Amino acid sequence: MKTLFRVSLFVTLVVTLLTACAPSGSAPAARAPEQPLVESLPMATAMLPMAAAPADEQKSADSAGMPGQNAAVQTGAEAANPQSGRMVLKNAEVRLLVAETDNAIDRSLQVVSDLGGYVISSRVWYQEFSGINFKYATLSIGVPSTQFETAMRRFRSLSLKVLDETASGQDVTDEYVDLQSQLTNLEATRDRIRGFLAEAKTVEESLRINQELTNIEAQIEQVKGRMNYLSNRAAYSTITLTLEPDIPPATATPTPTPTAPPTWKPGETVDAAQKSVVFIYQRLIELFIWIVIVLVPLALPPALFIWLVYKFFSRRK
Repeated sequence: MKTLFRVSLFVTLVVTLLTACAPSGSAPAARAPEQPLVESLPMATAMLPMAAAPADEQKSADSAGMPGQNAAVQTGAEAANPQSGRMVLKNAEVRLLVAETDNAIDRSLQVVSDLGGYVISSRVWYQEFSGINFKYATLSIGVPSTQFETAMRRFRSLSLKVLDETASGQDVTDEYVDLQSQLTNLEATRDRIRGFLAEAKTVEESLRINQELTNIEAQIEQVKGRMNYLSNRAAYSTITLTLEPDIPPATATPTPTPTAPPTWKPGETVDAAQKSVVFIYQRLIELFIWIVIVLVPLALPPALFIWLVYKFFSRRK
């Protein structure tokens, strides 16, 4: 029995030892892949500055690129708002009452010339009032954005009265910066496509790459055109000036005062009838006098001659 107990105890100890040693024996196999990771940590740590370098370069490039962008914006918008570096498109519409239209036009053109602006378009028309043609005019003017307020102030001084005034502005700085980014990307794409075109080996491949290059260049021209338009519009503000003459007030025509209906007066009617009878008799008497004095002397000799001739021929018969 003792021998059997010793044998079973020995087997139990062996199994226990094997069980206890199994994890420690398998640990090296499990940690074997981890050893290269531990060894690669210095390499990864050494690579961190290299990985961070592009980010730092990108950040420094962005920080260095911002002044360039602002400078590009300034070239187109420094006239609009040089202090804030914003690109603002300014517009204004002004209606002025002037004493004499031709003189106001000449003085407005002088203001434009003094401020270094230009006339975009003009229109002149006439309107008749009380039989007189009055002259009206509309001028569309471009002035430097730095002289916008000065131009508005001088235009107001030309008028007798400001009838209407409207001013507005549109900030296009963000759009301009976006266009700059698009232009940079498109130009980079164009350069890569040119490299592909140089490496093309077949005619079909060259034609396909050339078509893509043409599309990219067309997009570049569109972006540049839009940027030039925004830059020019920000450098010059547009003012629409309408000149209206001072029309004198019309003289009011007097309205006829209503007359009261006449009242019936029999006495006045009798007097008027008597006067009419007297007038008629007077005219008849005057007619009789004319007959007696004028017609009888004139008609008597011919009548007497005719009567004598008649008697002479009647006696002969």
